[in-house]
Amino acid sequence: MRVPRKLLDGMRKIVGPENVSDDPSRLREYEQATLFDTVFPSAVVMPGSTEEVQQIVELANRESVPLIPVSSGKPRLRGESAPKVSGVIAVDLRRMNRILRVDRKNKVTMIEPGVTYSQLIDELKEHGLRILMPLLPKSLKSAVANCLDREPITMPRFHWDSSDPLLCTEVVFGSGDLFRTGAAAGPGNLDQQWASGQAQKNPMGPSQFDPFRIIQGSQGTMGIVTWATVKCEVAPDVQSVLVSGYDTLTGFQDFMYSIFRRKLVDDLFILNSTNLACALETNKPKIEAVRDILPKWSLILSVSGHGILAEDELEYRLADTLDVARESGLVLARETKGVTSAGLASLLEAPSKEPYWKLRLRGGCQEVFFITTLDKTPGLVEVFEETATEEGFPLSDVGVYIQPTLHGANVHCEFDIYYDAKRKAKADVARSLYSKGCEQLMDKGAYFSRPCGPVAEAVYRRTTPETITAMRKVKAIFDPNAVLNPGALYSEEVKE
Repeated sequence: MRVPRKLLDGMRKIVGPENVSDDPSRLREYEQATLFDTVFPSAVVMPGSTEEVQQIVELANRESVPLIPVSSGKPRLRGESAPKVSGVIAVDLRRMNRILRVDRKNKVTMIEPGVTYSQLIDELKEHGLRILMPLLPKSLKSAVANCLDREPITMPRFHWDSSDPLLCTEVVFGSGDLFRTGAAAGPGNLDQQWASGQAQKNPMGPSQFDPFRIIQGSQGTMGIVTWATVKCEVAPDVQSVLVSGYDTLTGFQDFMYSIFRRKLVDDLFILNSTNLACALETNKPKIEAVRDILPKWSLILSVSGHGILAEDELEYRLADTLDVARESGLVLARETKGVTSAGLASLLEAPSKEPYWKLRLRGGCQEVFFITTLDKTPGLVEVFEETATEEGFPLSDVGVYIQPTLHGANVHCEFDIYYDAKRKAKADVARSLYSKGCEQLMDKGAYFSRPCGPVAEAVYRRTTPETITAMRKVKAIFDPNAVLNPGALYSEEVKE
């Protein structure tokens, strides 16, 4: 479906002719690398400021044209940035790529949605800070987008709230209204707030209302964020990375529950042999060779020291961590099966090198991710592996990533289905595993808190009518004409 020429001309007046396109070759940039069919946007507009975003949303309301915000580059694996209806205009925010402020004292940075992790890491290093980052994000991934998607960070010690590390935001709601959340709401403009010593660090409010919780996780259906403040931490002066290999997941549980209480380690997560090999190596033969010699499960953690007593801090934290490991019957070492501490440290310091780590083994990856608790994780892994075996899908092509969050109160559990997109038979089996696996996991209590792509339909089918009614009411308040990513949430524009 082509966008009317008059509407495109209106967009060009807002952002300039060079920043609007309906050229099919240009729109291929928004292709989704998923197992399931998706719709391309009919045009793209690239604003360069908050004012331009607001004007675009106001024009879309007047002309009843749907929009979908996009801020990251390829590959696009989940389908959350794919239009659910035809005639959608992609609002590509990558021109808005400024780091507006770095506040070392308050450990916070203010960034626009086009800022990538590579860009942010380099800037924060100059201020002695580090960003709280997910595991090996895409090189072109927007840091703001990951925060809005509640992508888990690798450091549960600093994960105090499910919203972390997102703090305050500036957002253009679907109604066209401009709003600032949390401490950024006022009084005063940003310059006045900075002059008085404020840092836009408290995400709650204004008043007793926390609107950022409506924006976060909404997949661009409520508003378009034009900047956000993000929590940082002081960069370590010294760091030690350790690993432990085990044949069963239950072997890690005693250690993990003990270490969570003591808050001794920074990074802490578990990968199975397939995912660890994909993360460490860049080509298929090396991945398969490393995968075959690694233990089935590897727990990876880091311990750090800071400031003038950095070495002393590292020494006592490391010694206490090793004591906890011994008491739990776990062996922690600086290397295992040829995987070194230096190699593991590279997983924690930067985004993924090219090719993206989840595409290295087979060229395609379909993610299944949900929230559960650590004690239930082994059972859910067993459920998914049994489903894969029943479907005839090789377990060696299933990656598993387990990331504790909220100081270990729960975990992000992720299955990565690696498949060859060029072989239809293989893709069909992967598609069947995805669909049946998600249903089986939900039957066993897996909580899909961020449903996107095909699993969303199954999730909403199990949602209570009261929740659906509440979602519809909220959508009607903030996006009354349903112009933002229609169809992504179970609201009035989705058939029952």
